[in-house]
Amino acid sequence: MKKFNEKAPSPKFKGEWGKRLSQYNKGLTIIRADQCPYSVKNVREISETADKIYGIKPNIIELTNCQEAQNSPCPFGTFCIVYNGKVVAETPISNTRFKNIMNKIL
Repeated sequence: MKKFNEKAPSPKFKGEWGKRLSQYNKGLTIIRADQCPYSVKNVREISETADKIYGIKPNIIELTNCQEAQNSPCPFGTFCIVYNGKVVAETPISNTRFKNIMNKIL
C-alpha cells in the first residue's frame, strides 16, 4: 500500500458489515451514486427487469455524499444490490448479470 506520509495510519474499512446490512433485510435495494454515468442506465434497466420479470419493486437509494458511501453495506461504497438481507452484487453490474443472479436465487 502506498502512503503519502509513512507515519500516517493505514486506510481501513469501517467494518460492522452485518449491522449496516441489517436495514436491508426485506426486498430488493439498489444503492448507487453518480460516480459512473453507466450506472444510471444499468439501474434503470435492472429496476424495470426486477418489476416486470420478478414482480419485485426495488428500493433505490441515491448516495449524495461521502458519509453515505462510507456507510454502505458494501466495501465498493458507491454501488450495491441487496436482496432480502444478502448482498447479491457489490460492484456495478449489467442488466444481464442481474438476471443471471436473480435466476439463481429465485
